[in-house]
Amino acid sequence: MARTNPFQFAQQVRAEVSKVVWPNRRETTLTTAMVFVMSAVAALFFFLVDMLIRFGLELILNSAG
Repeated sequence: MARTNPFQFAQQVRAEVSKVVWPNRRETTLTTAMVFVMSAVAALFFFLVDMLIRFGLELILNSAG
């Protein structure tokens, strides 16, 4: 692998960073809101699955005893 001197490396880093497209305030707000909504949906889903599994286990364990 070819080694790049520090000056060329800095130029390449600067060129790559200039290609980055940063989100605007609206995109950031929308994405943040979607993360919160999806987190709430996932939490609700896992809560319901947990309750279903608990109910099933209690049925099995109470009927066996």
